[in-house]
Amino acid sequence: MEYTLLLYLLILLGSLQLHFQSHGSSACLEEERIGLLKLKDSFIQANGSALSSWGVEDGDCCRWVRVSCDNITKQVVELSLNRTRPLGLGFTEGWILNASLFLPFQELQSLDLSGNLLKEDDMLSRLGTKSLKACLHHLMTCREKVKKPRCTDFQGVLRLSKLQVLDLSWNRFTEIPSLGALRSLKFLYLHSNQHMKNSSHFQEITTLRNLESLHLGYNDMAGEIPPSIGALTSLKALSLTSNKLNGSLPVEGFCKLRCLQELDLSINNFEGNLPSCLSNLTSLRLLKLSENSFGGTIPPTLFPSLKSLEYVSLSYNHFEGSLSFSSFANHSKLEVFELDSHNNNLKVETENPAWKPLFQLKIFRLSNCKLNEPTGALPSFLLHQYDLTAVNLSHNSIIGKLPIWLLINNTRLKFLSLANNILTGTLMLDSNSKNLEMFWIDVSMNHIQGELPSFIGSSLPNLLLLNMSNNALQGRIPPSFGDMGRLDLLDLSNNNFSGQLPEHLVMGCVSLRILKLSNNNLHGQLLPKRSNLTRLFYLFLGNNHFSGEISGGLLNSSYLQLLDSSSNLLSGKIPDWIGNFKFLSSIILSKNSLEGSIPMSFCKLKRLRFLDLSSNNFIHSMPSCVNLSSLRYLHLQGNTLTGHLPNVLSTASSLVTLDLRDNKFSGRIPSWISLLSNLRVLLLKGNDLEGSIPFELCQLIILSIVDLSHNNLSGSIPYCLPSIPFGMKINFDDTFRTGQYGRVSYESYTRYSYRSQLEVGQYIVDGYSTSDEVEEVEFITKSRAESYRGNILYFMSGIDLSWNKLTGPIPPEIGHLSGIHTLNLSHNCLNGSIPETFSLLKQVQSLDLSHNRLSGQIPSQLVELNFLSVFTVACNNLSGRTPDMKAQFATFEESSYEGNPILCGLPLQRSCTTSRISPSAPPPSRSSNGGGFTGGGTSGGGASLVETAIRVRDLGVGRMGVTDSQ
Repeated sequence: MEYTLLLYLLILLGSLQLHFQSHGSSACLEEERIGLLKLKDSFIQANGSALSSWGVEDGDCCRWVRVSCDNITKQVVELSLNRTRPLGLGFTEGWILNASLFLPFQELQSLDLSGNLLKEDDMLSRLGTKSLKACLHHLMTCREKVKKPRCTDFQGVLRLSKLQVLDLSWNRFTEIPSLGALRSLKFLYLHSNQHMKNSSHFQEITTLRNLESLHLGYNDMAGEIPPSIGALTSLKALSLTSNKLNGSLPVEGFCKLRCLQELDLSINNFEGNLPSCLSNLTSLRLLKLSENSFGGTIPPTLFPSLKSLEYVSLSYNHFEGSLSFSSFANHSKLEVFELDSHNNNLKVETENPAWKPLFQLKIFRLSNCKLNEPTGALPSFLLHQYDLTAVNLSHNSIIGKLPIWLLINNTRLKFLSLANNILTGTLMLDSNSKNLEMFWIDVSMNHIQGELPSFIGSSLPNLLLLNMSNNALQGRIPPSFGDMGRLDLLDLSNNNFSGQLPEHLVMGCVSLRILKLSNNNLHGQLLPKRSNLTRLFYLFLGNNHFSGEISGGLLNSSYLQLLDSSSNLLSGKIPDWIGNFKFLSSIILSKNSLEGSIPMSFCKLKRLRFLDLSSNNFIHSMPSCVNLSSLRYLHLQGNTLTGHLPNVLSTASSLVTLDLRDNKFSGRIPSWISLLSNLRVLLLKGNDLEGSIPFELCQLIILSIVDLSHNNLSGSIPYCLPSIPFGMKINFDDTFRTGQYGRVSYESYTRYSYRSQLEVGQYIVDGYSTSDEVEEVEFITKSRAESYRGNILYFMSGIDLSWNKLTGPIPPEIGHLSGIHTLNLSHNCLNGSIPETFSLLKQVQSLDLSHNRLSGQIPSQLVELNFLSVFTVACNNLSGRTPDMKAQFATFEESSYEGNPILCGLPLQRSCTTSRISPSAPPPSRSSNGGGFTGGGTSGGGASLVETAIRVRDLGVGRMGVTDSQ
């Protein structure tokens, strides 16, 4: 027995000795060492930094960095060549990673080439391989079957039969490589290539029956998922997130993946209903389907069967029907639930039937749903949750008291949004406790009353965002806000706060970027002189009672980009130091009592985009040195500016809105107006402009609103006006889109991290945005002044030339403005007839031709204007029959036609079959040349001879029937 054992040991020692002799003692294989050095040569760049330690001192390649060997055979089993080449060299030409360099590594199990910015061309061999597909083919196939394949001519076969992990992520591949021969592959990472549009080889991947994890996210793949995905029966984790995949989920595919534990299909274009057979995937821990176009009803059997669920995200889809939260009554592992609805059509019930949770949520997002109708109750199961880090229940119409207990019960709560509900009560905090985790609170758009706690700053010292706008809060703003040294955004707008701005707030909130206090009752100085808001970008203080001169407290905010102090009681002049704000792009100081001149320091403002100084007492226009190259919106209306329209405006080539209404500008409309090629809105109403309307105006081909009313313009209406589309071509660019400022939060979970192969759910993501300024235009339409704001301006079009001295006939070409909504030519001296082409104004809603000298008949075709709601031709010399009272014309009253003595027909009291003059009524006056009659105190001369004869006979006889045949 002992002899047998001794003999066995001798044989074993002999075998080991032979092994070490043939393989170089305990070092790595020589051919693999040489292979690694060749790999190094292919990676080295001019700086020689890539894999620089390889082969320098230690000859045993198994000890080299990024290399792992088998402990017994000393063969290379893992190569970690991720991020080997410097990112700055990723696009250099001529670097070739020859696929044959991997041939020596027959026992390779893991290959990581991620983060090298490789493209297909980067993988070319010098032997004429034309694509990545061909290159990898040499790694996988060989026609000659030998024990140790050493294919060097790429005609033989090589099988990386042991390869289990392949990472090609974070490169620049444009197609999925051909990988069908890697039969042992278990983990495949092809995510984050961004330009991988060609997914033709996806079908080939489905032949890898041992595959357990497949990550194809963050690419540019389009098309549908093939049903053959169901062949991957070993798959445990699948991510296709952030692509352009579409269609519905293949039922015969996904429902066969019984081993699936993690599924991430978020941020695609999938649509249709969720397959009910997903409930068969009982091993599923993570289900992320957010940001798609899924619709229909969420299958009621889906969640009760999936008791292993830990992470559920269905946000931003188009689900309808109803969902009962009692479906999760038997789930003990649930940590994350996200369902932010896209369409507010999903009914969610959390109260009936009654249930008690077995789980402890970390994240709960349920917003924009029809929650617990009709009671609007807050989900009561939250009373049993004590480990929440993020809660979003916004836009649910929740009714009840502000749930302060959420903060008390969940001491690790970082994020809380209850915006746009019907919550009441006051913000009651414990003066003896601090919440050091909380960084985000949004309770805006509710009915919260009362005063804020004086110690709010010390209770929530680490807040980054606090939004309590659009409530009914009152009292003074607590000075303790100054204890929030990390506060980035504070919005208390649209409340009833009073008093002055606390000095401690503007001195202590040194991180503040956005301060929004507009629409309150605050008073005092604009900003205290000791303000230390050095990082402030956006300041909204409009519609308060701030008074005095513009305070020097702004001087420390050198990064200021937007200043809105409109609708206050500010007085004095704009200070010269305003020009020191080199980043300032929006200045809104309208509706104050500012006076003097626009300062010369405006010439230093190189980024000015929005300037509103309207409704003040400025007397001098803009300095000639002002740089207007970036200016898009200029509002100077309602001042006492004099002189000609300033020539400096001719340099404002980006100008979209020019509003100079209600000033004292004089002279002619300059010919340089044609240089404002981006102008959409031109408002010159209420000045002393004279001369004719220049033909250069017709060169502004994207103009949509023109108001030249209440001036002294003369001459004829330019016949070229129809060359401007006026609403016929709507261009939805960013012209009237308000700039959005705010914060998108990607705060990491310092207290919670969901462990996933697919690395999801590591951040709290939410945002706050507010517009920098909303472009607003006032224009008279339908006989009343209307204000048009923001996106509605894309759809508005109109011309107002009223209250001038325009003469001559109305050009028939005006009728070709088929997209115009408002046309006002009233209170001029226009003559001739109403063009029949006006029946082509198919979109017109308001048409005012009153108080002119128009004659002839009203075209009967005007009854075809189906959108017309205001129509008046009063006080002209029109004759004949009024249009038939049908369609929109059935709504017009006598006032639309009065002041035309020989016009007859309803709704006038003058019949066209029995026309007579009342004895008490004075006869119409004759024109000075004895031909024709005038109405409304204007001269005509446009009546036909037949009409004149009829009127003379009518005057002479007293009663004479006048028929249509006459």
